Formats: sequence, C-alpha cells, structure tokens
Amino acid sequence: MTGIAQTRVRYGYRRIHVLMAREGWKINHKRLHRLYQQAGLNLWLKRLRCRVCAAHRAAREQPTQANQVWAMDFVSDALFNGKRFRTLTLIDIFTRECLAIHADQSIKAERVVEIVTEAAKGRGTPGKIRVDNGSEFISKTLDLWAYQRQVTLDFSRPRRSQDNGHIESFNGSFRDECLNTHWFLSLDDAAEKIEKWRIDSNDVRPHSSLENLAPKAFAAQFALAHRPPKASS
Repeated sequence: MTGIAQTRVRYGYRRIHVLMAREGWKINHKRLHRLYQQAGLNLWLKRLRCRVCAAHRAAREQPTQANQVWAMDFVSDALFNGKRFRTLTLIDIFTRECLAIHADQSIKAERVVEIVTEAAKGRGTPGKIRVDNGSEFISKTLDLWAYQRQVTLDFSRPRRSQDNGHIESFNGSFRDECLNTHWFLSLDDAAEKIEKWRIDSNDVRPHSSLENLAPKAFAAQFALAHRPPKASS
C-alpha cells in the first residue's frame, strides 16, 4: 500500500485498493481505508499543479551526512513601528547549520531561488529540500530550479507541522533568542542583528542533538572523521 502511494501520489485509497486487488491482495476496502489513514497517506484536498520535483508522501528517512536534506520556512515579525517583515530561514538538517536567514518586506519565489542558489555556492545543492505548501514553495519558479539541479522538493502535509519539525524547532529558537529580544529600528537593522545571531548560532550555540557541539564544529568533526584515507605512495 505504502509503495503504491509513494509512486502514485494522487491515488486515493479506493484506487490503491483496486491495484492491490489486481495483484492478488485480499483485503476489505474499509480495513484498507483504516490502514491508509493510520499511515498518514491521506490525499491533499488541494489539487497539485505541475510540480515535477515534488515528493509529497515519500518516507522521511533521517539524513546521514551534510547536504542530503535542507529545510526552509518563513517567519514573520515587525519593526518597532509595527511595520511587518518576513524572514526566510534555511538549514541543513544533519549538521543543524543555518545556511541563510533573509529578511525583507516581501519575499517572492524568485527571491527564494536566489537565496538557495547563493547558499549552494561552495557546498553544492542538496538532494532534497523540505518545505510547506506556501505559495512561494509551490511555485513553478522553484520547481524549475529544483528540476534543473535534480533536487527533490519534499512537501509537508497540510496542518502537519511535525513533518518539518527540524525547521519548526529552529524557528522557535530563532524567535525566542533573536526576534523576541530585540527592537528592530529598520529593515537594515533587523538584517544586521539577525545575521549576527545566525553566525553565533552556527559557531557557538550548543545543540543537545549534536552532543552539545555547535553546528559548525559538528560539521567539521564529522567531515574529519569521514575523510577518505590518503592513497599510499
């Protein structure tokens, strides 16, 4: 059942039941529906449009090295005068490094592409990026970027914040330790303070999931431990 759902992402349980019956499975459709729901395979109500790089229901295995899986999301806040702005946060799930936090009044799909392209310089593109169903992430602009670089866009299910739990956790720390502790006098002031926090988060902030190492230190330690041996002369 799960294998069919992952390869035929727009098939509901009725069609899956038909395919399983063709393969010789004898299972009541009501029982299949119950198992289908328990596995979290419910179809989205919103129809998907031409997202060739989407992996809507793929099994989410934990990455085993840097650059396998990134995650990104938006966080909103306000300047001291109440004027709203948005930030795009981008992290590497394995190392917990924050690759970018971009602040602006508006961040459209084209700007999202520019930000992930810049983040990929020097480290390469990831195999997968986990995102929610925001308009900037379901855009053809980002889908084309991902398709050209063989990057899978892994969309979370509606109202399932736990599907992208790493970025949700990061955003919680970002809000608690940065956004809620500063007055931002202007957008430039916000960008400067946010970038200072991002650097500190990467270089200093201990993470319990990384044995209390900072993300940069963990990434360096992991890279050193898994460096291929030198060829003997």
